[in-house]
Amino acid sequence: MLQQFFLLCSGADKNLIAGCSEGEKTKFAGIGATVFFTAVMAFIAGAYALYTVFDNTYPAIGFGLVWGLLIFNLDRFIVSTIRKRERFGSEFLQALPRIVLAVIIAIVISKPLEIKIFEKEIDTVLLKEKNEMELSNKKEIATYFKSDLDKNKGDVSDLKSEIAAKEKEVNTLYETYIAEAEGTKGTLKIGKGPVFKEKIAKHDLARKELDTLRKKNLSLIAEKEAKTKTLQADLDRKVSQTQPIIEGFDGLMARINALDKLPWLPSFFIMLLFLAIETAPIIAKLLAPKGEYDFKLEDLETALQATLSQDKYQRDLLIRTSASMHDKVYADIAEDKSLYNLQRKKATELLELQANSFVEKQRRTL
Repeated sequence: MLQQFFLLCSGADKNLIAGCSEGEKTKFAGIGATVFFTAVMAFIAGAYALYTVFDNTYPAIGFGLVWGLLIFNLDRFIVSTIRKRERFGSEFLQALPRIVLAVIIAIVISKPLEIKIFEKEIDTVLLKEKNEMELSNKKEIATYFKSDLDKNKGDVSDLKSEIAAKEKEVNTLYETYIAEAEGTKGTLKIGKGPVFKEKIAKHDLARKELDTLRKKNLSLIAEKEAKTKTLQADLDRKVSQTQPIIEGFDGLMARINALDKLPWLPSFFIMLLFLAIETAPIIAKLLAPKGEYDFKLEDLETALQATLSQDKYQRDLLIRTSASMHDKVYADIAEDKSLYNLQRKKATELLELQANSFVEKQRRTL
């Protein structure tokens, strides 16, 4: 039962292979098994590749099944269409396009499986890239908000500087009128004279201005700080919004690029392994000696070719014979006097009718 299934996979004619020896059946069963297991690996590779894209099991299995059947059909077609020739060079030239196709299939099949085999190493590369992207993203967003944040910070600093300068002025005036009262500076007279009153009036005026300025600037500072908090919240929200995009940087293309950043030698040998598996049926067919099945198939094809050639020759001969017979018949008819006289009479009548018709037309135009 298993042998029959693998013979079906090999693409061999079941009627021809049924009459062959067990050794011949075993050879083709081996070729069919290679075709089948290559399709199985194609199914796994295709399913995993789509799973990395959509992260959904059922579509991945469906696509993998279709991809596996496609590869199975291609391999079966490639193997079944190779014919054994008398010279190896002719066989190789015949199989060369199929070998190229097998190489392409092997590369396509091996890539998703390489991604799965080196999954941990690829995850490490992707983690490093994600961290770099995250830092770069934060830097870009911070740069975008930097001008507004710096402007607010500068405005707050200026407002605080105004308050500090006014406070310093008030303190200086305070020290001045105290020193005047104590007689240590100014008029050097102890007591609250006219100069003292003038200086304390300046101090009181400056203090009122300070209170007004402080109230005004503190209100503006509160607004600026609130705006700064809003900008910072927007910055944090922007970072949070872009974070899932960075975390989702885990698709098929990202993994292929990450695989390319790993040492090439292990990946190359895995690709060679799949290349050997994919081309194994073709190589086996090329290297195998011409067997019983090949002789029977050649006999069947040459017999059909001979029959078709004979039919074509007979059709051509029939056409040539028929043409020759018709030539002779018409030659005999051409020599018949009675037919000649009849044809001459009819032609004369036709010419008379044409002449009469022409004369009538000329009369009508006059």
